[in-house]
Amino acid sequence: MAKNGQTQNVTIRVQRFNPDVDAKPYLASYEIEATADTTLLDALEQIKATLDGSLTFRRSCRHAICGSCAMNVNGRNMLVCNRRVNALLDRRGRVTIRPLPYLPIIKDLVVDRTSFWEQYLRVKPWLIPPENGAAPAGEYRVLPAEVEALKMAETCIMCGACYSACQVVAMNKQYIGPHALLKAFLRVLDPRDAAPAERLEIVGGDDGVFRCHTIFNCIDACPKGLDPTFAIETLRKLAQKRLAFAAERVERQKSLGTGRDA
Repeated sequence: MAKNGQTQNVTIRVQRFNPDVDAKPYLASYEIEATADTTLLDALEQIKATLDGSLTFRRSCRHAICGSCAMNVNGRNMLVCNRRVNALLDRRGRVTIRPLPYLPIIKDLVVDRTSFWEQYLRVKPWLIPPENGAAPAGEYRVLPAEVEALKMAETCIMCGACYSACQVVAMNKQYIGPHALLKAFLRVLDPRDAAPAERLEIVGGDDGVFRCHTIFNCIDACPKGLDPTFAIETLRKLAQKRLAFAAERVERQKSLGTGRDA
């Protein structure tokens, strides 16, 4: 393993596939020099810049914020911008990078996320205000306990790691998926939102929360340490009493702009 300031030769195996010329995907091996600080994204950039300019992959922020660079590394989904090559070498000094599984490959490490975004939009992941225009004149006063109940779901970066790790998604692209269900959880539990019953009806359908097999792959894959399974379990319980929950929301919204406790 390379120490600070030192380099070592490593092998990066990358799954390649160009639908215009290839009958099926294949692994290509590239030898590069890596330091203790070289990330997987650095390695891919080095390959593209010095060894094979045709290598295709997505990346943007390089700070684990945008979610563009989620890939499958050594059989596990992760972001490649914040993971060091040295920490992921196998016994032969190799790292294997493939595209996210269960999604159509456009080219090399780039996948088609159409179903991912379709299911995301299905749960209406935006805040819906009260129809009667009853928004407070000032700021919303959300209680600390209500913020804590969201379990940091707002930090999801929509990278697709959980979605493409889900065994149910692999078998059924109509399944809403852990990413969208986490967003639904975020909105349903947000006291500012006025459409919990509508969302709970959506997620409580045949392709929603009750389709989850509770395998926990989504938890293992999330680079932000979030828990989509907890969100799904919570939505299951709320879906069974959605009208009563919606009535409670109406009452809660009456005090959102007053600073009074619920």
